[in-house]
Amino acid sequence: MKTNVIKRITGAVLAAVLGTAALTGCGAGNSSTASTSTSKDESGATESKTSSATTESTASASGEKKTVKLGILSGADENIWKPIKEELAKENIDLEIKFFTDYPAFNKALNDGDIDINAFQHHKYFNEEVEQFKYDIVPIADTYISATNIYSNKVKDVKDIKEGDKIAVANDASNEGRALRVLQAAGLIKVDDSKGILPTKADITENPLNLDIVEVEASQTPSLLPDVAAAVINGDFAVAAGLSPINDSIFQDDPANYPTNDYVNLIAARTKDKDDPTLKRIVEVYQSEKTEEVYKTVFEGTYLPTWKTNADGASSAATSEQASSAAA
Repeated sequence: MKTNVIKRITGAVLAAVLGTAALTGCGAGNSSTASTSTSKDESGATESKTSSATTESTASASGEKKTVKLGILSGADENIWKPIKEELAKENIDLEIKFFTDYPAFNKALNDGDIDINAFQHHKYFNEEVEQFKYDIVPIADTYISATNIYSNKVKDVKDIKEGDKIAVANDASNEGRALRVLQAAGLIKVDDSKGILPTKADITENPLNLDIVEVEASQTPSLLPDVAAAVINGDFAVAAGLSPINDSIFQDDPANYPTNDYVNLIAARTKDKDDPTLKRIVEVYQSEKTEEVYKTVFEGTYLPTWKTNADGASSAATSEQASSAAA
């Protein structure tokens, strides 16, 4: 088991992105009421609420340090943001990281001014929160999608899958939809594109190899590898089973496989701060080759950058912003 990766991927970070818990906050299940907005600073001490954001619109001519409060989950996200924090410090930007453990607290804290940006959720979860609570917040950048790859103990290439072979997929709506999209991208089946991001087994329109699609609990897909020709496995469960998304998969996921940005993770800010130069600089440092390298080396390809798929790095965020405005 690749414990170096597993130790870095803690908490429910990946569960949110993949949508195993109502599509991972990266999209944890939506709550009917917002939880108390408490967070911990990097020393672990609980911080009380503050009323104003610390982001300023322009850099001080005197080189004054600027503080931006960021809300994230501990564990995986911490590993992503640490080098970004270090890089920004060279430019006199202090990225003050606040750790949250409760998904509903993130967007409430952002809306209330307790933090300036957050990074924990995908667009679907964000849009649901804005619609329910009428938050005045918007996405300012896309970050990653968690890879759902095809793995096998029996073949080394999807081209080696034979007539009538069994393929294991998750049986919940969100993860099965993604799995079928990946199988389509691999050229094994075709699904009804009118069903959007969540096709079901019944929406398979072409299955030239008459593959037997076996639906099981998402967490059980790795354990079926000895019994099936291949399995489509979500990133968190693959890593937990000791699989490397980069080295062990026979077909790798790609953000371009999906017709919407529902499961793309994002950075959010208050609407009034969306054009703030400091926040734009933070986005630039995040959407860099250094962050891509962290995805590859620290997480072995579990995370896939989405800012390249969305050519201008903001198109998906703009789409989500428009949806949020309409909902409000």
